[in-house]
Amino acid sequence: MLNAGAAGVLHEKMAGYWPQSRTIGIDGGIAMAAARGAWGTQGNAWRGGMPAYPATMANLFKRVLIANRGEIALRIMRACKELGIETVCVYSTADKDAPYLQHADRAICIGPGPAKESYLNIARIIAAAEISEAQAIHPGYGFLSERPDFSQACRDSKIEFIGPSPEAMGALGDKVECKKTAKANGVPVFPGSPDAIDDEDEAVRIAKDIGFPVIIKAAAGGGGRGMKVCRNESDLRSQLRTASQEALAAFGNGAVFIEKFLEDAQHVEVQCLGDKHGNAIHLWERNCSLQRRHQKVIEEAPSPGVDRAKMQKICEGAANLLKAVQYSGAATCEFLMDRKQNFYMLEVNTRVQVEHPVTEMITGVDIVKMSILVAAGEKIPYKQSDITIRGHAMECRINAEDPEHNFRPSAGRIDTWQTPGGLGVRMDTHVVPGYVVPPNYDSMVAKLIVHADTRAQCMTRTLRALREFKVGPIKTTIPLQAELMQDAGFKAGGVDIHYLERLLKAKEAAKAEAAAQVATSKA
Repeated sequence: MLNAGAAGVLHEKMAGYWPQSRTIGIDGGIAMAAARGAWGTQGNAWRGGMPAYPATMANLFKRVLIANRGEIALRIMRACKELGIETVCVYSTADKDAPYLQHADRAICIGPGPAKESYLNIARIIAAAEISEAQAIHPGYGFLSERPDFSQACRDSKIEFIGPSPEAMGALGDKVECKKTAKANGVPVFPGSPDAIDDEDEAVRIAKDIGFPVIIKAAAGGGGRGMKVCRNESDLRSQLRTASQEALAAFGNGAVFIEKFLEDAQHVEVQCLGDKHGNAIHLWERNCSLQRRHQKVIEEAPSPGVDRAKMQKICEGAANLLKAVQYSGAATCEFLMDRKQNFYMLEVNTRVQVEHPVTEMITGVDIVKMSILVAAGEKIPYKQSDITIRGHAMECRINAEDPEHNFRPSAGRIDTWQTPGGLGVRMDTHVVPGYVVPPNYDSMVAKLIVHADTRAQCMTRTLRALREFKVGPIKTTIPLQAELMQDAGFKAGGVDIHYLERLLKAKEAAKAEAAAQVATSKA
């Protein structure tokens, strides 16, 4: 139990790092009283009938600690500043010179570069919150954002966790339990094992009932870890234990389950918000089918070519699922959609998603601000009928990787950093010229988000922005994403989750053939 009474012990665990904490100048010296007094005048003018945010903010936090790094840390800082909330940002020694830290009111070093000794260290983060007298912690995405024990540690320490309760997170974060709850609330799920499974014979029996191919998944996590596609009994028997071991290493939980595997599915996810008063709404859907090794490369909203009546029913079901577990905060219900536009729920991500900006662009709802407000006890100020779709948006995840060499990581100093701009172009990034990409963490350095009236216009604008974006000497995914904006299949819409991998494989085959022809001509 991590509570205020144990603070002295926890602070000792941070010995060697706490002296590096520092106070950083407040960006602009926002006066909280003035910001709160003006709150009722804020809103989304272009949305016309959308309600303004609440006029009284008696329960709003005075100070929030951000338990994350990079662009999402800066995104949360900006939301807090607009709400008149002070920010405390934790950092590792690998991020000690990160420029985004200067935008926090205070920055506290919590450990060395390895995440397990810093951003994944619950004791150090709680200690930082206690010493800085933060009233709440925002986990961002990744790291501890989907750990019920972190949410519980915050509760035990009388610090508000900006996200769901441990109970709601447990109910939806565990994929096996989530499927049961979804099914009970009318949300379509994949046929598969009703519980976690470790017996080979039982796994084979279930697989034969639902039909091969099947997929093994980790009950406690995602991102492709512990995930194995099995096309026959031999595959299933050989991969079951391997998948369990991978899940245990990645998530500390080796539980796995099996589901029917769809060959040509699209990845469609529904953004939802819940509050502590039993309300939940959806913000429509995103399509995230352009993936490589289960990692999203480009996301868009709304999903092209989907029957809107079917989509509305799925979105309503997702919101009802949040109500069923009394969920508060931002959540994303992920689905796979087959060729006949049948939907099957994959999982629920109990946090803000990397790709949340595309939803913000088409709805005008600030998802990060809303997560802070509902954590403070405010009601969602929108009715479902307020949430309408305006235009089309796309997001390109700009990663420090080399697509020409099997996406080899490209850490190091960035000397050239010229970002695009113009109407409808948004950049979410923590990078400035001279920034050094550390090798310790995720390779994403920026998110390019573009909005336009139509999907075709959005693709044209995104291509223009990608061509303006100059980065060096590190390699990035920008050239690949520019190619995709000109790809006939992607332009047509409706590509499946394996489309990009097929495209890359064909490209490699063409390069190999060209090289062979050159070698033959020289022989």
